[in-house]
Amino acid sequence: MRYDLCLPWYWEYDDTFAGMVERACIEEGISLWQIKPDNLLESITALYKGITTFKTLLHRGQGDSRFDPIPRWAHEFGARRINPLEVSAWSEDKATMHLEFINRGLHTPYTILLAPFLEQPVVPPMDITPLGENFVIKPSNGGGGEGVILGASSLEEILQARMQFPEQKYLIQAHVTPRIIAEWPAWFRVFFANGEIHPCWWDPNTHIYAPVTAEEESQDGLGSLRDITQRIASICKLDWFSTEIALSDEFIVVDYVNDEIDTRVQSQAMDGVPDEIMESIARQLVKIAKENV
Repeated sequence: MRYDLCLPWYWEYDDTFAGMVERACIEEGISLWQIKPDNLLESITALYKGITTFKTLLHRGQGDSRFDPIPRWAHEFGARRINPLEVSAWSEDKATMHLEFINRGLHTPYTILLAPFLEQPVVPPMDITPLGENFVIKPSNGGGGEGVILGASSLEEILQARMQFPEQKYLIQAHVTPRIIAEWPAWFRVFFANGEIHPCWWDPNTHIYAPVTAEEESQDGLGSLRDITQRIASICKLDWFSTEIALSDEFIVVDYVNDEIDTRVQSQAMDGVPDEIMESIARQLVKIAKENV
């Protein structure tokens, strides 16, 4: 049997998203194969024996190596992979994206790039005064805020931070202070899915989302959020991702590309993504599979 779309997942909070994908598949008239821990062994066995296969992969099994044979099979047998692993690995490297963005004219915070500690144990003399009194220290491949140090103020903190992930490059970035628009900090998380763009207000302290309305885009000059996100999509080549953009004196991309999106929804978690946006994302991803039928 051949399914149109395969969705491997194990995170309990992906349950709602999986339901959205399932409904979208029914609407589009395509078949869905969900692979979860309780059917993982039999599914991988059937896949590698050629008993059951699929045409498109939407992989949510990252982080659990037991699921790794599934994207490997997809790569080997030419299935359409949404956010292929090799593209994700390239786009998630913040140091690489920083240079790509600058070359394409996107604004980023003032940044000092440092080689991995294992490659360069002693950093050359550097002037950190342009970073200001407080700055941010980020490992190049950290996700979900892992290893990020906010409010750093000394060279010693930079040197110590490099030891936490010694194999990774590090970005030392100036702190960005957003404007205040109608009592909201002008800080945004924007979602991209198969060409569709969803800008959201996103409070960096509470992590609470609110969709940017068409009226706000017009009257507050926020239409550039879509243009910037489209340019990021053309650089990173991912099918779906989120990005963080702040409006200070100008629009600044502050967190470049996140492709392992937290799919919790607002109706179930205070800091979740608005339900209607996650529903739309699910429909857009299913359209990719529909096009590949």
